[in-house]
Formats: sequence, structure tokens, C-alpha cells
Amino acid sequence: MSNDIKKIDGGFAFKQFTVKHDQCAMKVGTDGVLLGAWAYGGKHILDIGTGTGLVALMMAQRFPNANITAIDIDDRAIRQAQENINCSPFADRVSVKHYSLQQYADNNLFANKFDCIVSNPPFFEESLRCPNESRNTARHTDTLSYEELVYHSNKLLSDNGIINIIIPVDYISRIESVCAYNSLFITEKLLIRTTERKLAKRVLLRIEKHSSTIICTEQNLMCDGCRSKWYADITRDFYL
Repeated sequence: MSNDIKKIDGGFAFKQFTVKHDQCAMKVGTDGVLLGAWAYGGKHILDIGTGTGLVALMMAQRFPNANITAIDIDDRAIRQAQENINCSPFADRVSVKHYSLQQYADNNLFANKFDCIVSNPPFFEESLRCPNESRNTARHTDTLSYEELVYHSNKLLSDNGIINIIIPVDYISRIESVCAYNSLFITEKLLIRTTERKLAKRVLLRIEKHSSTIICTEQNLMCDGCRSKWYADITRDFYL
């Protein structure tokens, strides 16, 4: 990431806001930037597992008429996200709440259904834990499985709403099964490769309540040692 955005003490500077991540288990990374730059928006947006608040801030910048709710289970992440949002031009439109998705959905802690949900969810299921428990929570599915993510997001989603997520390519079939079980449909898959010669490692997904022809595409992040035209185009309003 250091070649893409300006590094500052404890985080990174974007064109319209700064994201500090020194107190947050999950740092600013390409996955979050991709999701924030690519996701469909709406008037009421929910960011699940907001971490530093990066995706919430990107959505606030891209959709100036939107109100964003950002939730996270980790208290240190919540404090960091709140700090980042308070220092941004979007503080009046982004609300940070200390809830798990399960709590937020089950207790009806929302006034409206969301027409956009974004999430860069934890994805490690059976890998070694590190000593940092906050990082384990952010990276592993113990506290938010794919089944729970999709099930509770479905309850919070408006009839014409869209769920936007980024996950490892290895878990596509898992998400497809979970979506089918919850009567949801993947309407777009965007496979992300670092370079043209490498296999895709991430996939961006759009999930909706109504079926349609699935759009499947692939893109590269880098070309000849520089950002690809596609990557440069979708991030031009963010990278310095």
C-alpha cells in the first residue's frame, strides 16, 4: 500500500481524509480500498466490521447524499474509526456504533432497511491464531461466519438493496451456497489479480434479493510495475 497512498504517522492520507490505524487490529489494505471504490451505494448504507472506518469514509465521499452506519465488535476499532471519522469532512453523515452484526440485526437497532451493505469480512476459518486477540477477531470467522454475515445482512437489506463484499476466491462456492440457502442471488463477480500472469486471489461480489444475469469479469491491479488503468480509474478520487 505504501506505493499507492501517502503514509503518515500511524496511518495513511487520502485526498479528502486521513485514516489512522495504529490502534486497530486490521490495517489499511488493498481489500478495503477496492471495496470502498467499487461498491454500489445508496441513501442508507451499513458498513459491517468497519475497522478503521476506511470503507465507510470512502462510501461517504462517493455518495454525498448517503447516511452511513458503521458497526464493529472491537472497542479499539470503534474508537479508531470514530477518531478518523471525526477528523473527516463526513462526520455528520457517518455514525459509528459498537455492535456485532448479530446484536444489531436481532435487536432491531435500526430505523430503516439499508439499500446498501458493505463488508470486508473476516475470512480465515482454520488457520493458526496469533497472540493478538483483536487481530484474531478481525481476521477469523469465529465471531462472524459467512452464514451469519449473509443471514443477518438479508434481514437488514431493503427489497432492492445490494450487499457488496470482498472475499478470497477460495470461498466463492461457500458464499454461493449460503446465498442460495437464504434466497439471495449473486449478480456480479469481479475477480481480482495482482498481475495478468497471476491467479485471482480476491473476488468482489454483489448480492441481491432478486435474480438477474450474472456479470462475471476479471481485472488486474498492476501492469508493467504500475497501477493498471482500471485500478487507477476507480481509485483516482482517493489516492494522492
